[in-house]
Amino acid sequence: EGSPDRELAALLNSGPSNVVPLHRTSAPPAARSGATPDVFQLKVTLLNTKPPIWRRILVDPTTSLDTLHEYIQAAFGWWNCHLYEFEIGRTSYGVPDPDWDLGPPVKHARRFTLNRVAKVGDSFRYSYDFGDGWEHKVTIERSIQREPGMIVPACVDGRRACPPEDCGGPWGYEELLKIVADPSHPEHVERMQWLEEWGGGRRDPNAFDRTDFTFN
Repeated sequence: EGSPDRELAALLNSGPSNVVPLHRTSAPPAARSGATPDVFQLKVTLLNTKPPIWRRILVDPTTSLDTLHEYIQAAFGWWNCHLYEFEIGRTSYGVPDPDWDLGPPVKHARRFTLNRVAKVGDSFRYSYDFGDGWEHKVTIERSIQREPGMIVPACVDGRRACPPEDCGGPWGYEELLKIVADPSHPEHVERMQWLEEWGGGRRDPNAFDRTDFTFN
């Protein structure tokens, strides 16, 4: 129930002890002890969408790739109900399935931290929902110093609303926007009903408010 960002925020707040909650009012233990671990600033861009849909997020460099997947899901507003995969260099990370993996072996994303496989300046691919084919470009833009009271992870900037799940990928989403914007289209009523029931309600495709992703 509720919105996907709050669902995932609640999940992360009750997760393993090494996961930093989405909303924190005090500095983490490392910072209180005098250390100042850096924070990675990432830009995650959903490819094949015009104008581009993107989010800028702050994450701990020691975040596992499996947890990074959940952060990206929360920042975009995806529902985390499909498979995913990171492709960094020539290596794929995700959830291995020996019965279905036909290509090179996929390494388990839970066993690798972001700073182990990438560094500042690197870009890599993040795929979500292999059926719809949502492809994202993730760039580690810079490393910034963690300051007292800084919320990590956090979504600090972005543009445009996330497409609804199961709408047919970038091209299906483009067609959906055209249909809902045209009351005379023969599928207009049907698509509007689908959006209301399964697509998170009627939405402005240009809307974005980073405070939607703060866990309260």
